Amino acid sequence: MKSVVLAAIAILSSVPAFAEDLPQRKPGLWETKSTGEQGEAVAKQCVGPGTDQSAIGGMTAGACSKMLVTKTATGYAVETECSMGPVKASGSSVITGDFETSLRTEGTTKISGMPGQSGPVERRLVVEAKRLGDCGPGQKPGDIIMPDGKVISMPQAPKP
Repeated sequence: MKSVVLAAIAILSSVPAFAEDLPQRKPGLWETKSTGEQGEAVAKQCVGPGTDQSAIGGMTAGACSKMLVTKTATGYAVETECSMGPVKASGSSVITGDFETSLRTEGTTKISGMPGQSGPVERRLVVEAKRLGDCGPGQKPGDIIMPDGKVISMPQAPKP
């Protein structure tokens, strides 16, 4: 179960934060490797037009009061502040890559208000994503393919 959660976090973390302000990943099958204090997770996602925007909309759902994306000389800097009930998270990350073949996100998130947590906790996460090619037969945009082959279907992007 822990590996499933880590892999899901890896995929969601690799989605370019606040996708409406960033280029979209090239459609196809993307593999993400997420490395943090809790270990490493690898998963794949079939990406289509609007997949990143749909995932971000579902993840934030109005929970973030700050979503600042700044273009830099080498990529993007992202600053966020989100809360859900008593849990508050503030983060900063740097995104580099061409969005066509690869992406790298390095981020730090400070979380407070978690049940059983005595004080704020800081988490560092590095996510490396690379495009493997086209999505496989039967895969649809938004599908996350876990290391054990299980598929998690993400909500579809609205049609333009």
